[in-house]
Order: sequence, then C-alpha cells, then structure tokens
Amino acid sequence: MGHENLGHRNLLHPAVADYLDQIGTPYEIVPIDPEFADTAAFCEKYGFPPGQSANTIIIASKRKDPTVYCACVVLATTRLDVNRSVKQLMNVSRVSFANAEQMMELTGMEMGGVTPFGLPDDLPLYVDSRIMALDWIILGAGGREAKMKISPDVFKQMPSAKTIENLAT
Repeated sequence: MGHENLGHRNLLHPAVADYLDQIGTPYEIVPIDPEFADTAAFCEKYGFPPGQSANTIIIASKRKDPTVYCACVVLATTRLDVNRSVKQLMNVSRVSFANAEQMMELTGMEMGGVTPFGLPDDLPLYVDSRIMALDWIILGAGGREAKMKISPDVFKQMPSAKTIENLAT
C-alpha cells in the first residue's frame, strides 16, 4: 500500500487529500461507481470483505444550544452503540445520527463518502477497538466516487482519535 495510484488523487475530497499528505500515511485509492458508495453495495460489487470495511458516522446531540457533534468509526459488520457508548462519550442526554445537511455543513462531505480524515480539528473522533486489530480497512474518501484502503495505524497519528472498547456491538 502506497501512493502508487495518485492519478486518482482527484477523487479524494481536497481536505482529505491535504490531511493525508500532512501525516504521510500510505493509502490506496479505489475508484468506484457513485451508485455503489454505500458500504454493503460497495463490498458486494467490488469484492471487499464487510469485516474490513469501516463506516464513519457523524452523531449529533438532540439539544440545539449548541448542538454537539462527534465522529465514530466502526466496522460495517457491527452497529454503533449510540444510546450507551456514544451518549456517554459525548456527555449528553439524547443523540441522533446527523442528517445529510448537518453532515455536509460540518464536514463538507457527502453521505456515503464521509471519512475520518480532513474533519474539523475540534471534532472528537472515536474509533471502535476492533478496527485496530486489522491489517487494513476500507474507508470513505470524502465523496461518492472513491474509497480508500489504509492501515488502521493511521488513527495513532491523529490527535483527535480515541480508540474505544465496545463503541459498537
């Protein structure tokens, strides 16, 4: 895994490309048909195992003054424990999945392409511990035209990332 396919670099969201350049972690860009950007469809069409595909999910507090957000990265084969783990981590009473509009406003990324790279510096990032045991994972690339294959060790280089046991069930 390296930067061998940087001809596809234009498929990365600009903030994602800049962030990955900054930290210097090798990655591979996987160009895809945007119709298959959702994880299950992507895995089936392109032959990647769901157990190595991770979703970046933006969570919002229900209270609006101000709304608090976080990003969570979990394997596609698990479910984010929103009502227990995430709520406790955010220290709020009620949470929900951010809607497409909130997600775009916060990250500048489209639903189906959100990735943990290039997010606002002050946005907490929680990574399910199961991810850290893998050699590589597939993540969004910031848009619906690509995914990226990268080592989960990248999270060790990200100051905002915290590995959490049982973030997902």
